[in-house]
Amino acid sequence: MLLTHHKFVGEAVYVDDIPSPSNCLHGAFIYSTEPLAWVKDIEFKPGSSLDGVIKLISSKDIPGENIGAQTMFGSEPLYADELTECAGQRIALVVADTQRNADMAANLAVIDYDKENLDPILSVEEAFERCSFFEVPSSLYPEQVGDFYKGMAEADHQIHSAEIKLGSQYYFYMETQAALAVPDEDNCMIVYSSSQCPELAHRTIAKCLGVPGHNVRVITRRVGGGFGGKALKAMPVSTACALAAYKLQRPVRMYVNRQTDMIMAGGRHPMKITYSVGFKGNGKITALRLDILIDAGISVDVSPSLPKQMFGSLRKYDWGALAFDIKVCKTNRPSRSSMRAPGEVQGSFIAEAIIENVASILSLDVDSVRSINLHKYESLELFFKNSAGEPLEYTLPSIWNKLGTSSSFYHRVEILKQFNRCNKWRKRGISRVPIVHEVTLKATPGKVSILYDGSIVVEVGGIELGQGLWTKVKQMTAYALSLIQCGGIDELLEKVRVIQTDTLSLIQGGSTSGSTTSESSCEAVRRCCDILVERLTAFKERLVEQMGSIKWETLILQAYNSSVNLSAISLYVPDISSLSYLNYGAAVKSQKLIPNNEDVTLQVEIDVLTGQTTILQTDIIYDCGQSLNPAVDLGQIEGAFVQGIGFFMLEEYPTNSKGLVTAEGTWTYKIPTVDTIPKQFNVEILNTSGEPPLTLAVSVHCAIRAAIKEAREQLHSWGGDESSSTFKLEVPAIMPVVKELCGLDSVQRFLQWTTGS
Repeated sequence: MLLTHHKFVGEAVYVDDIPSPSNCLHGAFIYSTEPLAWVKDIEFKPGSSLDGVIKLISSKDIPGENIGAQTMFGSEPLYADELTECAGQRIALVVADTQRNADMAANLAVIDYDKENLDPILSVEEAFERCSFFEVPSSLYPEQVGDFYKGMAEADHQIHSAEIKLGSQYYFYMETQAALAVPDEDNCMIVYSSSQCPELAHRTIAKCLGVPGHNVRVITRRVGGGFGGKALKAMPVSTACALAAYKLQRPVRMYVNRQTDMIMAGGRHPMKITYSVGFKGNGKITALRLDILIDAGISVDVSPSLPKQMFGSLRKYDWGALAFDIKVCKTNRPSRSSMRAPGEVQGSFIAEAIIENVASILSLDVDSVRSINLHKYESLELFFKNSAGEPLEYTLPSIWNKLGTSSSFYHRVEILKQFNRCNKWRKRGISRVPIVHEVTLKATPGKVSILYDGSIVVEVGGIELGQGLWTKVKQMTAYALSLIQCGGIDELLEKVRVIQTDTLSLIQGGSTSGSTTSESSCEAVRRCCDILVERLTAFKERLVEQMGSIKWETLILQAYNSSVNLSAISLYVPDISSLSYLNYGAAVKSQKLIPNNEDVTLQVEIDVLTGQTTILQTDIIYDCGQSLNPAVDLGQIEGAFVQGIGFFMLEEYPTNSKGLVTAEGTWTYKIPTVDTIPKQFNVEILNTSGEPPLTLAVSVHCAIRAAIKEAREQLHSWGGDESSSTFKLEVPAIMPVVKELCGLDSVQRFLQWTTGS
């Protein structure tokens, strides 16, 4: 049976807020600390007090398949079966009477390993040498563009075998992974899961328990932040709870603590990129070749889709000709999974890093190099064959020019130059970057039912992650049903309620991802409403003949009593003409470097002496088509951009030599705070989404680089021998990195220069 929730007035209920059923148990994972080893035994530290521990559940207890998550590409085991293949892999689950006791017992576990004759792969270079790769289906491998060798022959200058390395990023949702499993009658299992993919969780649980799909019910009301981390990575948590509940015939729940969550999350895909590029003297690029090694970790997850995804944002510039070799490497590290703008944020950075390098070699203004390499419509068609759209739909050039004007870009550049000339220890940088984001829609179900009193209940396959999906769905429902045109339709919005996702009530829900679920869910709901409007309009016309004007509640009650079908279900399947299309945007970022001691009122930004960074102003123009709710979309643009700031400025995701994550919450893992966001943040929606704006945050990195360049040129003028323009700036550009590139001995150099002169 379903749980009865307490009444929470004005509060959103998440999985961990659901009151525990009677006799409920709690689980905590025991994970490997070795990258590749045989597991001989699991014991607890001698003399340990294992209060409340009920059972230790491992792969030996699984009645069906040893499966913890699955995608179209393959699956991963719930628990390591004798051989653990990465540090952080699940080995067993401690079940206890409280979450505290379960966590304490898991921390007391001691695993006996046998590592003899086992040689783990812990880098993409090792994976390349040992040919350890996951296969990428030909349909997901992007096409080469043009003739690379011809393009290189046309170039005036060439750069060969330059390298870029990109690390990972943790999801850092506010709600960590959580699930509650409750045994039900007839060998059934009800699972409350914080999941972006309840449908796939449903399949995984059924396979693991060895029961038919109709014996499992997965319910998701809302998710406290996902960013991709509640898609595949949530499945093992709900499956582990379901397995324990199935074996013990008692409810089992789990709320994964932050440290364990960070160890198991995997996060964004690290990459190593080697590129060669040819270009003219004016900065126009004629050919680019990329050799990319993607660290996918131990399980396939969704990694084979990364090549196609990253090339969506990489192709935002006209490279002339584009050649590449991409390998998805299998390593003995936790499997990487989708993270907001998967591959796209890396592709955006790679593109900008190449543009920056070309500008440095030629000693040209980087903005002019960006401008000259923006697509004309002809090259856009060449690089985006199936989604370029009509010429009038290509709005990037107008966005680019509009942003230059609205942000006073050129005026700010002149002010910035003057500022840098007048300040030794304060330096500013400014950057303008574009994005071209390829959107791909997916099939999505919807169901709309009108109850006897005129209230409306809506179900959609999409999950509310805080992205405003329910708000948009409610608005679409009210708008579409108002076409019936009767009294009281102005109040329809208040009558609509979107209810939790239930995998036995609405099937084929798919995954909430890719910044397209709100759009697809609204279209599915609109189609349901069209069916209801057609049914009710004919019925209303007959009533009006008898009664004159009629109100909404009266219409519905009469229809209910006359057995009119007041429920409609639809599966929206996008046709080929609207399956893929392009979004465009651009951002201007200004960066300032000043000393810590300049002002104690926290007007400190970044600094030649300490490397601390503050963002002065951001201007974004983003074309997301006809917005369903501009206020929601503005919030999504701002939130995604700030998460990108975290990736490019702050978020180091360190591991030890065995690949085990060593970050412990916000004590060692730094996410954006109120002091990180831009002091002035201007966002404009053109025409009026969570992922595309994240890729714009690369402008932060570009602006920091511009500011460092100014500091290095000054240092060079004081007698330093550093190259003022060509240098590598790592991601994230944290304080120590910025400080070192600005010159650790800048004060000493200045004093020597002053004395000498």
